Amino acid sequence: MPDDREAAPASAPVAGASSPPPVAPVAFGGFARFRTRPDANDVLHYFTSPRWALMGPTLLVSALMMGIVAAVMPDLISALFMVAAMALCAPASLYARLERRILHDGWQRYPLMALAVVLPMGLFGFGAARWTNLHAGLDWDVTVNVYVIVVLMATALLKNRLTSIIGATIGLWGGCSIYAGSPGSLGLLAVGGTIGLILAVNQARSAASQSQVHSEREREQRRAEQLLHEYEQTGQGWFWETDRLGKITYVSERIAALLGKGVGDLEGRPFTALFMLEAQGQQSERTLVFHLNTRSSFQDLDVRAASVGEDERWWSISGRPVLDQFNNFMGFRGSGTDLTEKRRSQQHVTQLARFDSLTKLANRFQMAEWLEKILTSPRIETRACAVFLLDLDRFKQVNDTMGHPAGDALLKQVAERLGGTVGDRGRVGRLGGDEFQVVLHGAQQREGLAHLARRIIENLSQPYSIDGARVTIGASVGIALCPDDGTTSEALIRNADLALYAAKGNGRGRHHFYDEDLHSDARERQQLEEDLRDAIASGSLELHYQPQVRTTTERITGFEALLRWKHPVHGYLSPAKFIPVAEETGLVAQIGEWALRTACRDLAGWPEEVRVAVNVSPLQFANPALPAIVTSAIAAAGINPARLELEITESVFLGEDKSTESMFTALKGIGVRLALDDFGTGYSSLGYLKKAPFDKIKIDQSFVRGATVPGSRNGAIISSIVSLAEALGMETTAEGVETLDELDLVRVLGCSHVQGFIYARPITCEAAAAKLSESLTAVAQGPRSARAPRQTMLRKVMLEHGSHTYQGTIRNISLSGAMIEGLWNVPEGTVFGVHLSEGYVMMAKARWCKEDRIGVEFAQALDVDGNGAVMFTPARQMRERSEQSQLRRTA
Repeated sequence: MPDDREAAPASAPVAGASSPPPVAPVAFGGFARFRTRPDANDVLHYFTSPRWALMGPTLLVSALMMGIVAAVMPDLISALFMVAAMALCAPASLYARLERRILHDGWQRYPLMALAVVLPMGLFGFGAARWTNLHAGLDWDVTVNVYVIVVLMATALLKNRLTSIIGATIGLWGGCSIYAGSPGSLGLLAVGGTIGLILAVNQARSAASQSQVHSEREREQRRAEQLLHEYEQTGQGWFWETDRLGKITYVSERIAALLGKGVGDLEGRPFTALFMLEAQGQQSERTLVFHLNTRSSFQDLDVRAASVGEDERWWSISGRPVLDQFNNFMGFRGSGTDLTEKRRSQQHVTQLARFDSLTKLANRFQMAEWLEKILTSPRIETRACAVFLLDLDRFKQVNDTMGHPAGDALLKQVAERLGGTVGDRGRVGRLGGDEFQVVLHGAQQREGLAHLARRIIENLSQPYSIDGARVTIGASVGIALCPDDGTTSEALIRNADLALYAAKGNGRGRHHFYDEDLHSDARERQQLEEDLRDAIASGSLELHYQPQVRTTTERITGFEALLRWKHPVHGYLSPAKFIPVAEETGLVAQIGEWALRTACRDLAGWPEEVRVAVNVSPLQFANPALPAIVTSAIAAAGINPARLELEITESVFLGEDKSTESMFTALKGIGVRLALDDFGTGYSSLGYLKKAPFDKIKIDQSFVRGATVPGSRNGAIISSIVSLAEALGMETTAEGVETLDELDLVRVLGCSHVQGFIYARPITCEAAAAKLSESLTAVAQGPRSARAPRQTMLRKVMLEHGSHTYQGTIRNISLSGAMIEGLWNVPEGTVFGVHLSEGYVMMAKARWCKEDRIGVEFAQALDVDGNGAVMFTPARQMRERSEQSQLRRTA
């Protein structure tokens, strides 16, 4: 093989010289002619070598050997010829540089070779032949051997440069033949030269072919090295190699950098040190150790890198054992690729497929999968579980008033609270929208589930802070148990959903266990929704009007438009029954617009001083088209905008923002009046009263009811509301006034208007028009005071009078008394001890008796539970039981 270090490329200029312009190769006849253009770095195509300078000392040693053997010195001419030969060999490096400046197939190379190689060898051959011929002590046997030694040294120094070797050989023997001058020697020299020329030409052609193959091989090798280097630099892959002990002998620099070390630091360390073998759940790494120990090939094994910092990296590695020619194991060699992004992508896909992207809770698919896993457990006793379905109350209002980004932020906080409340007892997931699910594994007691449901509702009902605004929502919970309420996931989810609807139907903010009667309720609700849609399409809805009376003059100042629906089968239905259906199905906006236009049209036929009040739902208020709808209704009816009063609830302030202020500004710009409905029952602070341009505050009937009962604080609340309204320049309307004493109280407390049964029940448009045509004066008619609300039931009780006991049945009961059936001819004023429950006796006095029924008045008022129902157990006893139950659970 040629030594690349011997010469510079042909295109490389000599220092201080200018490079000649490239010249296209010209085909011409001559010695060592090449038809192909070889690589300029191929030493096979250049005649000289810097190592030829060693030929001078070689010739000197050869001459000394001849002198020592012959014991004679050469004559002056012979010595001059040999010294000249040695001198011509000395500048061999200069010859090499000069040749590199010449194109490798240029004719100038041949005279240079003759000067550098052929001439020195010819001079030495001529001088040595003359020396041998002139001194009888020097035999030709010695000279021939010296010639052989010189030729061998020339062959070694010229190294595969066959043309130069042939020239050196011919030059050496040619000098000898020229000195001899005999025709025979010259003829033999010519024959040898011809043979040498043929060999040189053939060798040159072979060298050209070999050089081209060698150049292609080197080019491919360099290309492969560059590609592999670029492959490593891009981070797509890397390479490694170990010895037979499994210690690293090579690893890519990029991998060493990722591990926070240098290549030298990793060399000599075990290959397994590159990975986190102690990580749990990585079967591939245990397989890697197995392959290394068994010296077997492996491919695409996923391993986690022992990288520094928190950046987790994963690689896929492949390797195979390396064997020598005797099949001895030498180590492993392989490659690796980065799997980090691929695994992150897979994790992201898994996250999207199994987790909710917003709250990071389990999604519907994962919750169904987990529930199905529980219900299909091999052991029957492990299939018990409980399913909670949760729905957020008033969440839609947050979305409508504050926007979806605020709703998303609220859902995140709800998820955190829900997860913290449930804790380790179960798994929490989000099914979509504002619906969540909780699955509790194992047998559950209903009391414990009810307690957890109450805690969930309480925690989720606490105020939230969204973009600096205070937001309050609620939650309703439906509960189904396995196996009591179903043994399949479909049955449990369906029944929990029915229980959820029942909880929402009972007033929201409650929990409800599944009951078989809920199926009929669900069918009834579905039918009600269909009937309501038909009623809207057929125009079967009605507006009734309830008068609003000024307390000081008892004159009608306006009417509130109240929605009524006469069902074709059930007759008039309570709005509390079908309005929630309209809200849930989105029909409330359509109904609201119809009510607004109808009320304005009816108002057009009434006296000018009479107004009409129309309720506006939060969904309508959030609609940017509301001002246009109001303007259109007023214009179509041809009424004064000031005669229209829009009643708005506090819930619109859940998302108090610029859109809310803009809506108020637009409505006031039309000229309509604004009333704040159901004041005190909402979920916002009083701060909105500073900006909202209300003309009236309506005091909710919950404050009016019971205000006349001794000890009630409702009167103080009403008084505070009136004072607040007067300070803000607003009117007040007390709703739900039904008795004369309630009327007297709100009049004394300063309410400017009254609305309730004490003056009139809601009437039709025709009846209202007839009433107004007669007189605007309203006359209060009703009972002096209200009777406590009664609860109907059938409950067996025991009555004790003196030493006698009687069995009776409570038909209805209130906080202050009850109607008991089963006793005849009881004198008025008779005192009984009524055993309401075991250990709970309430003293009562008979107030009337008719046939087998008596009315009794309790000596003190009974307690009620959170739902307003009468309790048949003392409140203290109930608290003690609750505390004992809590202690048992804690223990």
